[in-house]
Amino acid sequence: MKNHNFFLAILVLLSSLALSNDSFSQLGNSNMTQIANRNTHPPTGGSLYSALWGYRAPNGREYAILGCANGTAFYDITDTTNVVECDFVPGPINSWREMKTYSHYAYVVSEANNSGLLIIDLQYLPDSVRVVRTWTYSGYTKTHSIQQDGPYLYLNGGNVTQGMSDPGGVTVVDLTGNPENPTKRGSWGNEYVHDCRVRNDTMYACNIYDPPGTVSVISLANKDVLSNISSWVNNPNPFPHNCALLPGRTFILTTDETSTPVGKLKVWNISNLSNVTFVTSWQPTGITNTIVHNVEVYGNYALIAHYTAGVRLVNISNPAAPTEVAWFDTYPSQNTNSYNGCWGVYMFPSGKIIASDRQTGLYVLRTTIPLTGINEPENGTPSSFELRQNYPNPFNPSTTIEFSLPKGQFVTVKVFDILGREVALLADEYRNAGSYSIRFDAGRLASGVYYYSIKSDNFSQTKKMVLNK
Repeated sequence: MKNHNFFLAILVLLSSLALSNDSFSQLGNSNMTQIANRNTHPPTGGSLYSALWGYRAPNGREYAILGCANGTAFYDITDTTNVVECDFVPGPINSWREMKTYSHYAYVVSEANNSGLLIIDLQYLPDSVRVVRTWTYSGYTKTHSIQQDGPYLYLNGGNVTQGMSDPGGVTVVDLTGNPENPTKRGSWGNEYVHDCRVRNDTMYACNIYDPPGTVSVISLANKDVLSNISSWVNNPNPFPHNCALLPGRTFILTTDETSTPVGKLKVWNISNLSNVTFVTSWQPTGITNTIVHNVEVYGNYALIAHYTAGVRLVNISNPAAPTEVAWFDTYPSQNTNSYNGCWGVYMFPSGKIIASDRQTGLYVLRTTIPLTGINEPENGTPSSFELRQNYPNPFNPSTTIEFSLPKGQFVTVKVFDILGREVALLADEYRNAGSYSIRFDAGRLASGVYYYSIKSDNFSQTKKMVLNK
């Protein structure tokens, strides 16, 4: 009888512990499976893996670019049975290394001293990559994060805005003339910018250290002079680290990278920038004590790096009720409010997901549920190719060029002078089916007639425009 009571007491104790720790437990991986894990450049010198990004080559091959403690690694993930490292570019040891791609180039930044903007040519993959140069400008030596929209890069944090009120603001880098020889444009240094998101001529900047924690909305209509539109406080627990826009730009997601209380994903209604309103917050299924890090949006889905909770895929077709549909834990040993585990995420048009884990490197994943709307454009799929007349025309000094693609493919948009010399490269990359607009800034060109052309797999067209200064 005594033994029976003893075991009954133990059973009750274990049951109560299980109930009390329910919010800290990790449910098994759901609707997401691992294709490969590559830990070929393990943490060293106290530094860990960091960000990653994807590159889809014109021939359709897919590559993962991984920030390692001592450089940048490039993996061919096209063949899911043979994920291989193609090349590695050494760099200074650092726990912060982030990258974006434009055309057939990767642009890598770091918080290491004198790291600048590293430009890497990807056109020789899968054989190798070519280091082009490290680009800097006066006073600029390091960066915290990088974003890209069209032929422009946005450098955040570090000392990108030396001489301004906050040296860690944001600076615009122009690639339109030559992606190997960028041009520095305007800067904004009112507050520290940890990361930002840009669509067309509007930037949403996360001022993570700005009491009381704001998201600043900044006009980029003039790339040389950035100006404030509005801002809002990212309450509750304001610590805006990263953000992503939903299709239609009516809603935005923000992430708060705090440990106490733990940072959550938040949904905001930004339809009225003078009155941005909080919609809801989100945490992983059954977990309340892990920290959100980065979020990327693909149509109806938010792909989230959630540190010790790993990779989370959330249906956001109803922004007021985000619904988690799949997850994979890259850090299964525990769930805590630490900054270990999943750092960055990216989804290819094929549906392959890549993720970086701070301790164990690259993960290549696949969701086992059908994904609808990951490649859907904001205004429906066009029925045909089209290059529209720029507007305004004549223009001074900027104009908008619009085009439509009925299917996803590699597309190039260039500008030529009247003698046929290329003066700007506006797009040279894979784009999903949809309608697009590109803002062309001709502030450095002379008045006259110019031509802009589009080329894709089976479509090409050229139109004339007039710059009248």
